[in-house]
Amino acid sequence: MPNPYAAAGVDTAAGDLAVELMKSAVSATHNASVLGGVGGFAGLYDVSFLKDYDRPLLATSTDGVGTKVAIAQAIDKHDTIGQDLVGMVVDDIVVVGAKPLFMTDYIACGRVVPNRIADIVAGIARGCSATGTALVGGETAEHPGLLGPDDYDVAGAATGVVEADRQLGAHLVQDGDVVVAIESSGLHSNGYSLVRHILSGKGVGYTDQLPEFGAGVSVGEALLEPTRLYTAPLLDLLDARPGAVHSLSHVTGGGIAANLARVLPVGTWVEVDRSTWTPPAVFRVLADMAGTPVEDTEGTWNLGIGMFAVVDAASASAVLEDLRAAGLPAWTVGTVSTSVRELAGFEQGAKGVDGGAVRLVGSYAG
Repeated sequence: MPNPYAAAGVDTAAGDLAVELMKSAVSATHNASVLGGVGGFAGLYDVSFLKDYDRPLLATSTDGVGTKVAIAQAIDKHDTIGQDLVGMVVDDIVVVGAKPLFMTDYIACGRVVPNRIADIVAGIARGCSATGTALVGGETAEHPGLLGPDDYDVAGAATGVVEADRQLGAHLVQDGDVVVAIESSGLHSNGYSLVRHILSGKGVGYTDQLPEFGAGVSVGEALLEPTRLYTAPLLDLLDARPGAVHSLSHVTGGGIAANLARVLPVGTWVEVDRSTWTPPAVFRVLADMAGTPVEDTEGTWNLGIGMFAVVDAASASAVLEDLRAAGLPAWTVGTVSTSVRELAGFEQGAKGVDGGAVRLVGSYAG
């Protein structure tokens, strides 16, 4: 007898096959705290260890990767978009000093292609393993008629924990603290609507090649460079140097100044010195295509800075050494000040946060 659901465009057998293909990758993220296996109605995580905390605070974050998925779909490459999702979600949790515990994902698609779904989830699983996060559940939803057959979107949510007296934030930031920039791996997962608009306007295709991106590298492949994962090395840093880091900022939507302003207290200001770094080629090429100075994109793209760490001045050199030893290029971009001054031209707070004031000054190196 014909399956009426299949006639409506939903292939439950393909969904079951996708689950089978992703099982081993998901299971590899599990630890002793994960109860049950893949496929339950809910993921279970044993938090008995929280009894050892004096005052455990749970941290949670949810996000997606935006229109970066359109590029993955255009060149049929889906094995890195999952890492982008983990970066967008889990690296927000470490900002408050929390250790991630577990994550769930959601994939909406027009048609379940088992190998494609498995590639996406395998990327999520690799990112979870790299950040010490258990992937305890997820959902793949087929939406024929709402999404095109090869369209999909991804989202995720994660939970972490931090001891209350080790929570990072603006409340710890002091006059004279040093602002350390930590290098991004590229665009990460923000500003892709602008990227796609620029390329479309110039008639540049994702399979085209540009010399600035390297021999044999297509535009699409360059744009799909995975988001750098900061969680593990930052947690190591926080353990090794307690009290050295006062706040962290993940440079995502809103750009450079706005995201730094969010983790500074009201009454403080920072001037970020552009001359301390050179924006990577991908940003300069896109800005040139758009016919705009790269400075005009500072509120959209990270321009080479994926994270900021606001650190105690006496610890700044040691923090820089630790970050570099962990494979994270880092440098000093400014100093926190509480002196009274005119703040015209500064970005003050963002995303509903009444934070500090930040502006970028000078010219980029190179």
